Amino acid sequence: MFEKISFLSFSSLIRNRSIQNFLFLAVIQSSNVLISIISMPLLIQSIGVDQFGLVNLALSVIILLNIVVGFGYNLSAPKQVATNQKDKEALSHVVSNVFSSKVLLAALSTLFVFVAVFGLNLFQEYQMILVFSVLLLFSEAILPLWFFQGMEKMKLISIANIFSKLLFLLGIVLFIHSPGHSKWVNFMLGLSGISINIFLLTYIHTYLGIRVYRPEFSAIWQSLKDNILLFFSNLASHISINGGLIILSFFSVAETLGMYSLAERVVMVIRLLPPMVFQAIIPRASALYKEDKQSFFSFLRKIHKSIVFTGCIVSVFTYYLAPWIIELLSRSILNEAVEFLRVLAFVPFFASFNVVNVTILISADQRKLMFKASWLMCVFMIFVSSTLTYFFDGIGLCYGILATELFIFLLCTILLYRFDKSLITDFYGITENSDNIS
Repeated sequence: MFEKISFLSFSSLIRNRSIQNFLFLAVIQSSNVLISIISMPLLIQSIGVDQFGLVNLALSVIILLNIVVGFGYNLSAPKQVATNQKDKEALSHVVSNVFSSKVLLAALSTLFVFVAVFGLNLFQEYQMILVFSVLLLFSEAILPLWFFQGMEKMKLISIANIFSKLLFLLGIVLFIHSPGHSKWVNFMLGLSGISINIFLLTYIHTYLGIRVYRPEFSAIWQSLKDNILLFFSNLASHISINGGLIILSFFSVAETLGMYSLAERVVMVIRLLPPMVFQAIIPRASALYKEDKQSFFSFLRKIHKSIVFTGCIVSVFTYYLAPWIIELLSRSILNEAVEFLRVLAFVPFFASFNVVNVTILISADQRKLMFKASWLMCVFMIFVSSTLTYFFDGIGLCYGILATELFIFLLCTILLYRFDKSLITDFYGITENSDNIS
């Protein structure tokens, strides 16, 4: 009987949409982690630590431009798709307009790179690496992740992501053999992504019956206006989280950039845990916020305890395993990279505290508060990290990144309390009551 009850409990757990979303997102991120772990030592041995740092620096610029390409559609488009799931005509218009918008933004971002490189002679150390990296902009533009999120069909895209990363890994093995090949690294990452995304678009059109319409420029313009706050919020958040390498490039040599890139790669992998949890729970949390505030806060309390505990365990393990991780990835002893990683190891733990605040902001549709918090965090990060990097080089930047994670948690808590103090007091009140009962 107990076995039957356990099976039913496990079965109902797996059928939970939040759990399914998390599991498939975990598959996507796990494949990214695995390929990243495998590719790092291959790249470092093939192109060297200094070129590895420049490749990552170019990738940081492209990822920043990908925020422009995304323009907040990663948050708004899934809702539109979910609303029109049963209306193929309306859904076709949504899909056509979103893809058209993103491709247009990718083209404008590419033009910006070309003007910056060939017209203004910027990014001198890694100009050709950056130019060959623009293919990633178009890979992002036609990535239909938002569509499958809205349709709640994450299985296919998680499998497709694995094949994309395997293609990239195969390209590294076959074609990257010397420092002169560094310009092809990000190019192959973009090419593998585009290849798989074209397959997914074919599936959407052929098997799901989504038609392709001529872009409606009035609808595109309206969506861009509606997403402007989300875009700037995403942009500021990205600069705060991923802008460290760009800041370091103004103060350090290529070898230090390579050391920091290695440590940052590891931390960015484990830091995916908080946003992955957020993406998995936000549909459920948004529904509960409208239907039952008591259940909403109870749900957040459970998530909060789990994510903070998990973040703590991950950070502690990363700290103690830092020498082994760096040696495994680089196949050499890099003490400076170990020092960077040991400080940055606590980024996931600090970031886990703010999952609840961001979930409340999105559930309550407080875009202006999110915009304000994101840009205050961005200004804080740039000022503090630049100052610490100037005086203490790479290790100063690491402490600046940690300070930023703590700052944004405190800032969001204060802003939510000033907006509606019950959003904070009720959450912590539920926690206290629950603890007393237990």
